[in-house]
Amino acid sequence: MKIQSDRFFLSKFLSGLLLILTSSLSLADSYPNKPIKVIVPFAAGSSTDQIGRAFANKMSEILGQPLVVENRPGANGMIGADVVAKAPADGYTLLFGSNSTNAALKSLVKKLPYDQDTAFVSIGYFGSVPLIVGVNTNLPVKNLAGLIALAKADPGRITFAYASTSQRVSSEMLASMTGIKIIPISYKNGPTAMTDLIGGQVDLFTADFGVMLPQVQAGKVHGLAVTSLKRSAAIPELPTVNEALGLKNYELIAFFAAFGPAGMPKDAVIKLNRAINEAAKSKDLNERFSSLGFETQAGSPEMLDKKIKLETAKWAKAIKDAGIEPE
Repeated sequence: MKIQSDRFFLSKFLSGLLLILTSSLSLADSYPNKPIKVIVPFAAGSSTDQIGRAFANKMSEILGQPLVVENRPGANGMIGADVVAKAPADGYTLLFGSNSTNAALKSLVKKLPYDQDTAFVSIGYFGSVPLIVGVNTNLPVKNLAGLIALAKADPGRITFAYASTSQRVSSEMLASMTGIKIIPISYKNGPTAMTDLIGGQVDLFTADFGVMLPQVQAGKVHGLAVTSLKRSAAIPELPTVNEALGLKNYELIAFFAAFGPAGMPKDAVIKLNRAINEAAKSKDLNERFSSLGFETQAGSPEMLDKKIKLETAKWAKAIKDAGIEPE
């Protein structure tokens, strides 16, 4: 009787295990089966928003479910990132983040509301874009060397706007490497900072191509240089900061990528990564953003993991070299 009883319970156990495995596979096959919420931690109209929405639209087509973008700007992206860090790890809340949220904030904020190293799972890399150093058209300078000379002649006269980590660090790096003193003015979002630059409320703004390039091309802002190591095909007449000032080590590139809460199902990560890589290859997306200096780059979640580790170290050094103290 005992043998029969043991066989009965073993049979029940195996049947239950099979049911669990079958259910798990069924869930994996059906993902996604409802809309996915995407948190963009910067304002509408920012480069992160423009690029994020374009990828979200393409991914919706590929996955067969809408990706609904929700802007949660503030605190250099920390507010939106915190929402995702604390969201259920079911694959239905994503962060379309940047170097601010997933590399630099660790060195800028003394106490983040989440652990930047462990709160997120890497999903897929979108690409990168340099920044343009721009000034108000009424400022009496013709080039970047002229701006530095003006700042040295009148320390503290030049004000600069920033609404993200890359915008702040780029200007602080420039000041540190050239020995000038410029006054930071914090903004909640890039478009508002741009409005004030055009209006003359601030003198200097170093911003992503998506925000800056259209205004430079329209003559509303005077572009002085790009922050990459080589000139951009989108605006080849602008020198690099290194060219303009005879420097060697100035470089600052903004990047964009997708993340989820730690503990997300592996199958969801893989499906999302495939959708991102397929979107990155689309002709219309590339044509739209290549004119803004954006370069897509497909890759695996593991590749993004390695990049985040390298970028975190790189931004920590840049922030330290620029003399920025964590707040």
